[in-house]
Amino acid sequence: MIRIALVSLVSLASLASPAFAQIDYKVLATSKTSTMEKEMNDNGALGYKFMAVMGGETGFGGKEVVVLMQKGGQATGTYRYKLLATSRTSTMQKEMNDAALDGYDYVGQTVFESLFGGEEVVSIVERGAQSESEYVYKLIATSKTSTLQKEANEIGRDGFEALGMTVGKTALGGNELVVIARKKK
Repeated sequence: MIRIALVSLVSLASLASPAFAQIDYKVLATSKTSTMEKEMNDNGALGYKFMAVMGGETGFGGKEVVVLMQKGGQATGTYRYKLLATSRTSTMQKEMNDAALDGYDYVGQTVFESLFGGEEVVSIVERGAQSESEYVYKLIATSKTSTLQKEANEIGRDGFEALGMTVGKTALGGNELVVIARKKK
């Protein structure tokens, strides 16, 4: 009798718990780079991992950047984030390589529109439990698609793999296509 009750209890418990890992999402939206970095780090400390980013005009918030973060599923542990924002691509490449030395890796990029009317290309880098990144980064910035293809092929021959592309206003080139690429050290 006790054995039957125990088997029934185990069967009920397995029916009550889902056979999949629950996933929780956070949506963060702001128009300031510093605010987004703080909110991402606050949520990263709670186990939320960056999933996606998009800049643009939202229905109620105006010109904002929206980040989707996830907890559960493949996201385990805690995370730290840096948002690297600049209108100078040479500065961005240096900042990305410096962040890689501190264990951060590229996870996304978008364009932030600042309060002063300018646009900045923003790279989001993430650090989990690792202490050092295994990558080096290279950026391409050009206003011509033909030049982009030529430069992409040049860095591709050196083993760099493109990760993302945005169109942003840079200090030197105006509206430019900005490609971020990386390769293993």
